[in-house]
Amino acid sequence: MDVSVDQGVGGGSEGERPEARLEQAVRVAEQALIEFEIAVETFRVEVENFSRLHHQRLGPMYARLDELDAQIAEARAARTGDPEDLRRAQEARAAVMPMPGVDELFHDWVDSDGLSAEAAAMLTDRPVQPPKRVRPSDEVRKLYRELVRQAHPDLAREEGERQRREEFITRVNAAYARGDEALLRELSEEWAAGPVAEVRLSESEELYARLEWLSDRKEMLSGAARELEDSAIGAMLRMAPDDPDRLLEEIAEQLLAQVSEREAELAVLVRPVQ
Repeated sequence: MDVSVDQGVGGGSEGERPEARLEQAVRVAEQALIEFEIAVETFRVEVENFSRLHHQRLGPMYARLDELDAQIAEARAARTGDPEDLRRAQEARAAVMPMPGVDELFHDWVDSDGLSAEAAAMLTDRPVQPPKRVRPSDEVRKLYRELVRQAHPDLAREEGERQRREEFITRVNAAYARGDEALLRELSEEWAAGPVAEVRLSESEELYARLEWLSDRKEMLSGAARELEDSAIGAMLRMAPDDPDRLLEEIAEQLLAQVSEREAELAVLVRPVQ
C-alpha cells in the first residue's frame, strides 16, 4: 500500500521558471497522496464491514463456547469438589458474565434473555436471515474515487476552501461507507455545480513547505495503514481478500465443530454416575 510522495525536482527545459518544477512536483505529490488516502480509506471500510459481519455471524458461537466452557468447568467441580476445579469454574463463569457494550458488540444477537432467536438459529440447521452486508459495489468505488480526486482538501490553497472541501469529503466518506450509490451521484452533481477553487502560483518557499507537509501526511497515513493491516480483523481480511464470506463460513464450521465437542463433553460430565 506504500505510495511515495517524495518526487524529484530535477532539471527542466532552458528558460523555465524555477518555481515551475516545484509546482509540478507538488501536483504529482498531491495526486500520489490522494491515491494513497483512497487506498487506506477503502481498506478501512472493508475492515469495518468485515468486522461487523464477523461479529454478527460468529459472535453467538463464541458466546455459546464460553457458556459451554463454564458449564463444563462447573460440572467437573461439582464432581470432584476440588478447590482448584472450583476456582476454574468461577473464572469460567465470570468470563461469560454480561459486559458493558455487549449488545452493541453483537448487534442484537444477544438480548436480556441470552441468545436471540436469530443467534440460536445460527447454531442449528434452521434457516436464518443473513446479516446485513455493506460492501461498496464497483460503481460506488468508482464514484468515490472520482469525488475524492476532485474535492480532496489537500488540493486547497486557502483555508476557507480547505474547510469547504473537508466538510464535503466527510459527507462523501459517509456515503461510501454505506455503499450509497444514489447519494454519491447527488454529491457528484453538487460538487460539479459548486465554486471552482482558484489556482494561484506559490513562491518557492511555500512550495517546499507544501512538499514537506505532503510527506508528513503520507507518513501519518502509513501508520494508519499499518494499524489496519496489523489488526486481527485486518489480518483475517488479508487472508481472503477476494472471498471473505468463505473465510467466515470456514471459521463458522470450525466453531460449530467445537460447540459439538463441548456439548458431548458436558453430556458425559452431567450423566448420573451408575
